Amino acid sequence: MAERWRHRLHNAALAFPKYPGLRFSYGTSGFRTEASVLGSVAFRAGVLAGLRSLVTGKATGLVITASHNQATDNGVKMVDPSGGMLARNWEPFAEDIANAVDVLEVVETIIKNESVHENWKGKVLIARDTRPSGQALVAAAVKGIEAMGVAPVNMGVLTTPQLHWMVRATNKGEPQVNELAYYTKLSEAFKLLLDLNPRKPAVPRCLDIVVDGANGVGARKLLDLQMLIEDLNLEVRNSGEGELNHLVGADFVQKEKVLPAGFAASADSDRRCVTVDGDADRLAYFYVSGDGIFHLLDGDKILSLFARFLKQQLEALMGSEKDCIIPGYGRVNLGAVQTAYANGSSTKYLQEVLGLEVVLTPTGVKYLHEEAEKLDIGVYFEANGHGTVLFSERFLDFLRRESASSEILNSRLRACKRLLAVSEMVNQAIGDAISGLLMVEVVLTYSAWDVREWDALYEDVPSRQLKVKVKDRTCITTTNAETKVSRPAELQTAIDKEVENFTKGRAFVRPSGTEDVVRVYAEAETQELADELAANVAVAVYELAGGVGPKPAKNVITGSL
Repeated sequence: MAERWRHRLHNAALAFPKYPGLRFSYGTSGFRTEASVLGSVAFRAGVLAGLRSLVTGKATGLVITASHNQATDNGVKMVDPSGGMLARNWEPFAEDIANAVDVLEVVETIIKNESVHENWKGKVLIARDTRPSGQALVAAAVKGIEAMGVAPVNMGVLTTPQLHWMVRATNKGEPQVNELAYYTKLSEAFKLLLDLNPRKPAVPRCLDIVVDGANGVGARKLLDLQMLIEDLNLEVRNSGEGELNHLVGADFVQKEKVLPAGFAASADSDRRCVTVDGDADRLAYFYVSGDGIFHLLDGDKILSLFARFLKQQLEALMGSEKDCIIPGYGRVNLGAVQTAYANGSSTKYLQEVLGLEVVLTPTGVKYLHEEAEKLDIGVYFEANGHGTVLFSERFLDFLRRESASSEILNSRLRACKRLLAVSEMVNQAIGDAISGLLMVEVVLTYSAWDVREWDALYEDVPSRQLKVKVKDRTCITTTNAETKVSRPAELQTAIDKEVENFTKGRAFVRPSGTEDVVRVYAEAETQELADELAANVAVAVYELAGGVGPKPAKNVITGSL
């Protein structure tokens, strides 16, 4: 390590000593906790993001956000040069540097094992959401980036997916990397897809949507995008006048299955409604039917809608061929990636109706993204509404060649252009509520469906999620994509016995990645039975995994355990 780095980093680190008495862990959501204790973590994450840039010889990114958490929390997420999440083999480095007494020592250890690109000066793009604490944390992160001799590029207030998109675009050599370029890329692809619709009406249909903006950054960004798309009419509520993520947002609506604040069953009956989370990387649709019943269309329904559309385009490319064999390319692998939280009916629809391979992974977007990257077209979504569509570079090259050919049939040409437009509109770096919303609207327009017809793709098996406080979450380990408990063995036996008593019963538990709680998921034939199964499993967790606090009541649902 150059002497100038040593001196600069040592002096800068003195102003950001580790917060005493706390250990910080880096997971799928990065670092996330109370904003008041994050100053040193933000500085050290800046150091690591700068070092990652020097090692890869490419731009990296850093986002200050706590996503769907309460307004007093904040967090730090690092973005790899691909635009995706921090490489898994660097996550231990993130934890080491966040918890180290001597930052310099950790950096020197990393450099011993990694080669620095000597001619690369380094670049880190940095952004934040709308939280009041964000500005100070950005300043701390900038100090860390600069301490490594790397250039910070402050992109301002952005959604998390926007920053991921910009890192990817920077390293791809895009001529413009800013918000306007992001909006332009999405809006142009959206317009092209509407133009390529074989059912395109003579008079364009205005897409009227009511949006719950979670009082976060996504609300203002959706309004910015709307200015470029005349066919899109968004009524954005919870746009910042209320408390961030309080009784609003995709996480609240998806978990509680109720209307967010600012919506009413009577006034909003039969309207198509959308909710995003605090940093706009999650998306869910919902509506209230004429009988006053709330209906949720979560990530599972979004995945199924996308997969159906993509399969239709592939069928147009196949022509007379079968079994996903495309002339000039061969077999194309279209698949879906889910977690155990996916509703059982969605998995059944994907496998039995669409005939797709479904891969289950542990909870966490990084796991789904990695599996989707293995496919020609990989569609992944968590039930919480975080997901996207990925295209392999080999398949995109094929589509570009076919689109430039004058010899292919018009139907195949249009399918090629549609798939290319989807790859431009849907964020290839990470799940993105804004691009996901546009994709949903495109597919509904192609199908000439309203939200009720989409909802009728399949009927969800009733489910319930609960959480149980425990003394130490690490006492539970799981296997089979977190669907089975391997330790303590008696807990899995207890879960199996409970499930046997319920028609269409399914249940699993997993330890939280960030707090000492165990999350319980259950499905059954009716909502009452799903509630009962979840409560019974929660009791088993409490008794066999070191539960603390009030013991859950068997067969009684309180809504929060």
